[in-house]
Amino acid sequence: MSVLDIVLWPDAGLSTQCVPVDAITPELEQLIADMFDTMYAAQGRGLAAPQVGRTERIFVFDANWKSGVPSPVVCVNPEILSLSEQRVEGEEACLSIPGVPMKIYRASEVTLRWADTRGMYTESFSGAEAVIVQHENDHLDGIVIYDRQAQGGVQ
Repeated sequence: MSVLDIVLWPDAGLSTQCVPVDAITPELEQLIADMFDTMYAAQGRGLAAPQVGRTERIFVFDANWKSGVPSPVVCVNPEILSLSEQRVEGEEACLSIPGVPMKIYRASEVTLRWADTRGMYTESFSGAEAVIVQHENDHLDGIVIYDRQAQGGVQ
């Protein structure tokens, strides 16, 4: 496993729509492991494939690792099924835009369907996990927090 270089804004790759993953291969499993290594080394809580120069629809996150209770999640081909109407404002940072936190409004709850190396899942997330899921899923659609700010910070 290794730490990958993080792509920094305004790299055009961060504005590119990612492509679905057709199959979980050993190369993809290595990418996932490297993405976790990279995320933890950068002190982040989420990381999407375009942030390491890849175009696959993959993101990883771990909302709790900083509290000493790791709960790593791999999302391959994630699809947001629903967003709650209630919005919460929070300060978001991005590993690809270091040192520039922004206030963003996100849905307080999100329901996500995704795959990982073991199967398919559907789950609702709230709190920090909901924000992370929306932030990382944005990356897969070529959206960064600057884009959310241009929309008044609203998802």
